[in-house]
Amino acid sequence: MPHMSDLKTCPNLKPHPTTESSSSSSPCSSMASEKPTNLNVVMFPFMAQGHIIPFLALALHMEKTKNRDNLFTITLVNTQRNISNLRSSLPPESSIELLEIPFESSDHGLPPDAENFDSLPYPLVIRLLHASVSLKEPFRNLLMNLATEKDSVCVIGDFFMGWVGRVCKELGVFTVTFSASGAFGLGCYRSVWATLPHTKTEDDEFFLEDFPGAGKIHRTQLNFAMLEADGTDDWSVFQQNNMSGWADSDGFMFNTVAELEQTGLSYFRTVLGIPVWAIGPILLSGDKRGKLAFQTEDLKAWLDSKPENSVLYICFGSMNTISQAHMMELAAALEASEKNFIWVVRPPTGFDINGPFNAEEWLPKGFEDRIKRSRRGLVVERWAPQVDILSHRATSAFLSHCGWNSTLEALSHGVPILGWPMAGEQCFNSKFLREEMGVCVEIARGKKCEIKREEIVAKMGLVMEESEVGEGMRKKAKEAKEVIKTAMEEDGCGVKGSSVVGIDEFFSKAMLHNK
Repeated sequence: MPHMSDLKTCPNLKPHPTTESSSSSSPCSSMASEKPTNLNVVMFPFMAQGHIIPFLALALHMEKTKNRDNLFTITLVNTQRNISNLRSSLPPESSIELLEIPFESSDHGLPPDAENFDSLPYPLVIRLLHASVSLKEPFRNLLMNLATEKDSVCVIGDFFMGWVGRVCKELGVFTVTFSASGAFGLGCYRSVWATLPHTKTEDDEFFLEDFPGAGKIHRTQLNFAMLEADGTDDWSVFQQNNMSGWADSDGFMFNTVAELEQTGLSYFRTVLGIPVWAIGPILLSGDKRGKLAFQTEDLKAWLDSKPENSVLYICFGSMNTISQAHMMELAAALEASEKNFIWVVRPPTGFDINGPFNAEEWLPKGFEDRIKRSRRGLVVERWAPQVDILSHRATSAFLSHCGWNSTLEALSHGVPILGWPMAGEQCFNSKFLREEMGVCVEIARGKKCEIKREEIVAKMGLVMEESEVGEGMRKKAKEAKEVIKTAMEEDGCGVKGSSVVGIDEFFSKAMLHNK
């Protein structure tokens, strides 16, 4: 193979440089003598907010903690619309560079400018996953363009783009796969797609063939695509091709904490046979999400007026919503419980999730007026400053879809979870939170489950009131908070937490490869 510096550059690349930051050297930088001065860390998240946000958080974290000597650069790669959004999320002093990669959604039977999961109805999600494979050759050209004689390149790719590992292996470029999901949840997810164990039994419960440590799985914990899979369907074909590329990477990084996730991390070390690092939690602070808080001052004043541990925060993430019937039952339960709450709402299933919220049609008659008069609740459309809410002393519990980003934000602030998992690996995350950590009570499962307001009220009380269960969950959530804090700590010259060590080991491997 010719030297990469001799290959032609890609004419379609559009760099978006940002203002370079000033850097201060650290006398305790143990790796200063080892790092080449021309390492370019190229990061390529999949086109979904639940993937892009953790990649951006990781890039900013690396820039803050590792770029003190200007010994490497960071380049974030994505399609045009996602790069535009990323640009607005970067702080002005950041030195992170942005590169567009060409993508025409209409070439793949997608709506124009459909470059992100968040803009698509669920049936088209699999089409975007398959379409993302078309980025393979443009990305290969991008790497050839970046890998000049003066530049060494390492790549951090997304676990939904297993082909990145194959491309890098062919070019001799060091690469790791980064998962924004937890190790246990993704381990269950991988195992189900790899072996389809539920198609080999008529029982409702079964063990995972290559992940017995996960315990029994129930059919209701499988998402819709898994339940419909037969090995030849679009989802099966994509997952089999995608996951087979993970072992082509030189390592696998998880946005999690080693002390909390030994079961899942051990699974990946066994099945992939490559180094696996826990480097989290890598979280993006609210002021860098590129959105303005909804009535932030009013919301803070409302929280400040509430007693400690008295507020239930409810949010189902950026891609999920519930049915209108579920919405009615949840609203009725909130009123009947007489608990304080903040509820982030989006249009129910069957309506445009990004459209306006019609409270008069989708909530019980007079619901908003009653809760406003009583000052017991706030209904917030689309978005709220989640980290600010979870970190507030008044917040008692989080009714969540158990997406991993939201889970990490809750655990980082010692907040127990009322789980309502709906898609992806969320049911497996809920299982982990309940069975392995003891910080979650599941109130519902899936988008088509049957729920009753009385059951919701009972489980809210179980977690939020001074019951043995509630006190135990809060205690374990606070213990998790301390474990997470310790994992991310370092004193500059002494002891480092496990997640700091994980990032250090990644850089050591990358730079050893590029020497």
